[in-house]
Amino acid sequence: MKIILLVEGETEQKALPEFFRRWLQGRHVDPLPAISAVNAEGCGNHIKECARRTELHLKNPDVVAVFGLLDVYGANNIPGHCRTVDEKCDYLRQLLEREVGSPKFRQHFAVHELEAWLLSDPTIFPPAVRKGLPAKAARPETVNSTEPPSKLLERLYRKATKREYKKRVDGHTLFTRLDPNLAYAKCKALAALLDDMLACVRDARA
Repeated sequence: MKIILLVEGETEQKALPEFFRRWLQGRHVDPLPAISAVNAEGCGNHIKECARRTELHLKNPDVVAVFGLLDVYGANNIPGHCRTVDEKCDYLRQLLEREVGSPKFRQHFAVHELEAWLLSDPTIFPPAVRKGLPAKAARPETVNSTEPPSKLLERLYRKATKREYKKRVDGHTLFTRLDPNLAYAKCKALAALLDDMLACVRDARA
């Protein structure tokens, strides 16, 4: 049994399969599905190639589901009348799921960026960075597109550690420390993705 993740960047590709498997492991899923992440190298490419990539992967009988994941921040192809996060997510979800046309494909989102999930546990950061986290970081999905989570971390790392936050290196390391249950409890969009993934796995085993 295998799940495919269609993601937009290298950090997601490296960090998320094991992170998701750790959460599934706590739900008594045995044996755990293999999870493979495919990097589309950008939101635009994901939107453009989603249907083709999904069709290709679903030809493999071992693949029980394909999950798309996009950051809300930076997502393009969204018309101006979609102003709220929910409206933006609903528009892109309906667009992509309609284009793919398979019940085995599910589109999900990180609100507003993948790093919001990291903010759910301040203890994983260096102490000097942790001290600089604003009060709004206690509710990670409220760290919005004015200063999205990765930009917030870039600013805090420069100020507190005198070095840059390196998304591909630091982000991956931080995800190995992050408790997926804690992130699940604080990030509604992540919880929706994980619940959907668990349902797919259980349905495939039924």
